[in-house]
Amino acid sequence: MQAKARTRLRADCARCFALCCVVPAFTAAKDFAITKPAGHPCPNLQADHRCGIHTELRERGFPGCTVYDCFGAGQQVSQVTFAGTDWRTAPPDTRAAMFTVFPIMRQLHELLWYLTEARTLPEATPIDPDLTEAYADTDRMTVRSPSELDRLDLQAHRHRVNELLLTASELTRAEFRNKRDHRGADLIGARLAGTNLRGASLRGAYLIGADLNKADLRRADVIGADFRDADLRGADLTGALYLIQSQLDAAHGDATTILPPHTERPAHW
Repeated sequence: MQAKARTRLRADCARCFALCCVVPAFTAAKDFAITKPAGHPCPNLQADHRCGIHTELRERGFPGCTVYDCFGAGQQVSQVTFAGTDWRTAPPDTRAAMFTVFPIMRQLHELLWYLTEARTLPEATPIDPDLTEAYADTDRMTVRSPSELDRLDLQAHRHRVNELLLTASELTRAEFRNKRDHRGADLIGARLAGTNLRGASLRGAYLIGADLNKADLRRADVIGADFRDADLRGADLTGALYLIQSQLDAAHGDATTILPPHTERPAHW
C-alpha cells in the first residue's frame, strides 16, 4: 500500500507540461545560473516540454533544478485538474489558473507523502485514525476544481497535518533517552562528524555544509531540514523520519552512506 501511494506521489515528467520549469521563479546564484521570473519558461525548456540540458544541469550551473521535487503535483495538475490542457496553447486565464494551482497542489502532495510515511510507523498506531482521516481529507482536496483549490485555507490545513506528523514523530522517538533537540537550529557548517543524533529532532534545521560524516542519524526526525552541501559520507540514515529524496540530492554522500529503502543513492555521489 505504501509503495503504491508513493508511486503516485513521484514526479512523472512524461505526463506533465514542465510546470516546474515555468511556474517557480529563481535568481542567479549558486543554485541557478540565471534569473527567471515566475510564470516564464526557462530558456532551457524545449518545445516538447523537456529540458535541453537535463543531463548537464549541475555542470551548467543549475543544481537547484536537480533537487526540486513536485511530489507528482505536475501530472495531477496537468492531467486531472486541467484534463490534459497544455499551458502553451491554453487561454490566458486558464494558463494563469494552472500557474496558481501548481504550488498549492505541490504542498498537498507533499503532505500526502509525509502522511503516507507516518501511517507506517508502528509507534504511531494510537493516532492512526487521525492520520487516516487527515490523509483522506488531503486527498479529497487534490481533486477539487481550480477555483476551489485557490480558496483553500492551506495554512490551517498544513498546521493540522504538521501537528499529527509531529505527534507521530514523538511517539516513534520516545524510546531514545537524552535525544538532542535541534529543531530549527542554525547548524550551518557545524562539525558533527561521528555525532550521535539517533532519535534527534532536526526538524527545519539548517545543516547547509555541515559535516555529518559517519554521524548516527537513525530515527532522527529530519522533516524540512536543509542538507545542501552537507557531508553525509558514512552517515547512517536508517529509519530517518520524513527524509525525502531531494534532501539527499542536495547533499554529498558516498557508497558507505546508509539510506532508507524508499530512497535512491544520488548519481552525483
